[in-house]
Amino acid sequence: MRGHGFLLANYVPGESVIHRCPLVLKFLLVFGCGLASFLIIDWLVSAAVLAVMCMLYLLTGAGARRLLGAIRPLLLVLPVIGLFQWWQLGGPTAARIVLNILVCVVAASLLTATTPMQRLLDGVVSLATPFRRFGADPERFALTIAVMLRSIPYIAGAFADVRDSARARGLERNPRALVLPVFITTVAFARQTGEALAARGLGEADD
Repeated sequence: MRGHGFLLANYVPGESVIHRCPLVLKFLLVFGCGLASFLIIDWLVSAAVLAVMCMLYLLTGAGARRLLGAIRPLLLVLPVIGLFQWWQLGGPTAARIVLNILVCVVAASLLTATTPMQRLLDGVVSLATPFRRFGADPERFALTIAVMLRSIPYIAGAFADVRDSARARGLERNPRALVLPVFITTVAFARQTGEALAARGLGEADD
């Protein structure tokens, strides 16, 4: 199954300044980029922020190839989003929306490329711990994120495999030939994941 490079970059060991930054600063960077996507109203500012994020990513030593790998799956979707927004709201707004999406993806990839998965999950648990008094379960929250990060590349890889198979049979224009196998594969993967977690007693409510 392919797809391990989809959407978010995998951890790349290194000694860059960004690798050594406290995890909370990386979380704040991702949060700030997400917040900025709602506040920025000028597409030129969005383009400048995207350029800065790309430079920060390249400073980690992860390489342009990994960065392009994280963005590549969006290249099929972003033109559709951009054209629709251009039709509804005009060119500048469409450009701003597309660029802001890229900013968020690059920021998230910067976090995952410079932070080992276990450290990332430990950080999520630490950040969620203050909410335990309100009934939150930090460990379960971290487990949910871990499953999500594992599932996204698997499903993306399933779609790529099914698309290649449909193209080989001349069915690339048949939505049923694309959607149905991916749906079945996704459901099977979800069942296997749920059974594996249940066998280990993970994800169950405490008595």
